[in-house]
Amino acid sequence: MDRTINEFLIEADIVSLQLAMESGELSSEACVRWYLERIERLNPKLKAVLEVNPDAISIAKELDAERRERGSRGPLHGIPILLKDNIDTGDNMHTSAGSVALAEHIAQKDSAVALQLRVAGAVFLGKANMTEWANFMSGTMWSGYSSRGGQTLNPYGPGELFVGGSSSGSGAAVAANLCTAAIGTETSGSIISPSSQNGLVGLKPTIGLVSRGGIIPITQTQDSAGPMTRTVRDAAILLGAMTAMDPEDTATRDTGRLAYMNYTTFLDVDGLQGARIGIPRYYYQGLDKARAEIIERAINLLKECGAVIVDPVSLPCESAKWDWDVMRYEFKHGLNNYLSKVGPGAAVRSFDELISYNEANRDVALKYGQGTLIWSNGTSGTLTEPEYSESLRLNCETARDQGIDHAIREYKLDALLFLGNEDGLDISARAGYPAITVPGGYAETGVIAEGGYTTKGPQGITFVGTAYSEPVLFRLAYGYEQASKYRFAPSDPV
Repeated sequence: MDRTINEFLIEADIVSLQLAMESGELSSEACVRWYLERIERLNPKLKAVLEVNPDAISIAKELDAERRERGSRGPLHGIPILLKDNIDTGDNMHTSAGSVALAEHIAQKDSAVALQLRVAGAVFLGKANMTEWANFMSGTMWSGYSSRGGQTLNPYGPGELFVGGSSSGSGAAVAANLCTAAIGTETSGSIISPSSQNGLVGLKPTIGLVSRGGIIPITQTQDSAGPMTRTVRDAAILLGAMTAMDPEDTATRDTGRLAYMNYTTFLDVDGLQGARIGIPRYYYQGLDKARAEIIERAINLLKECGAVIVDPVSLPCESAKWDWDVMRYEFKHGLNNYLSKVGPGAAVRSFDELISYNEANRDVALKYGQGTLIWSNGTSGTLTEPEYSESLRLNCETARDQGIDHAIREYKLDALLFLGNEDGLDISARAGYPAITVPGGYAETGVIAEGGYTTKGPQGITFVGTAYSEPVLFRLAYGYEQASKYRFAPSDPV
């Protein structure tokens, strides 16, 4: 290799790694060792990685031998990735959702997503830190904090910039080049937010496209795993490896499901030409000057690339009175079901036991309390309450029929445009619809926001579509990415 391995691997994408491995210039083992050394050096400050896989090097060696003897399995063969700590892996790593109550829990088998990625040849480097219980534990908890892993920091400004949540460790790790890519999960903003704040591409898929089996849940109607990467192409490659139907997840048997094993075929450098993109101005009102300038710059660039900008568009749901009852009721139901089947090492096996454990170990478990857990535990866990049914109806009907589907149909749009995870993105989460964010620039100034963090820093441009519109979103995101090239690596933290 003419370049040093450090020069090659910083910001390396999946395609370039595969080419180097196929030519014999690079091995998966060397790649894994480089990332593990980088984790050892940078992670003590960033706290993005909870644990490394003790078997990562041996797995990489096996995959190198397999490549020599039988050829490559495909684009993910030997590629080192991180998984968010709520995704089960049936190996020697733990799955804890960031909680000390599950710090010694080892899942009995792979989640459906982990199994698909393992079969595709990915090397699991380790588990990424996350906001504990996917930020559904306490209303005062800082995004990126877990009792097991501490506070994840944004590599663009450790201790100053907002890291996003709850897939914060996945976001910080990919941004800081601690892995090639990562898998996050989202209920509402937990992939899009840290991707936007860490200068990444992040995709929250349509509910039902990716199996939820073996992932510690919040809600059965909004949860999904998705890719977090440095390029749109890498996100497309990862998603294609994650879309196999799971007979144990009813959502993947949806009659309208539209899944592909290769989303890279939808990437088009001229993908914005003629695309109709709606501007929901109502949701831009809270932006400070620096971030408002970023979204306006994006709109102008879209026009230059041939997109038809429909400005403004109005959504009837703008005046809707939303609540959080779907999350509140489904969390207890889903978590009780998950905990009843946990593997060895788990200190708790029910919602009640979790709350009691936290109280008994409050010096390490309750830095921010557990008010949200207690609030959710006030439900029956049976999903039979009228309040739950009404909230679910509001989410589905209003967010879809009076929200995204209305706008797409009324204005004949391909997608709606938002800034990062700002107001309005929650509508797509409630609808169960996809969203993709792409680096949109860096806000040099900002206002003090959550947890004392400033709103300055990397900002994503987010495209939102209707159900199973991932091919369209990839086309738009790739066209924007290739025209803008706003991604840049952060300096190594010192």
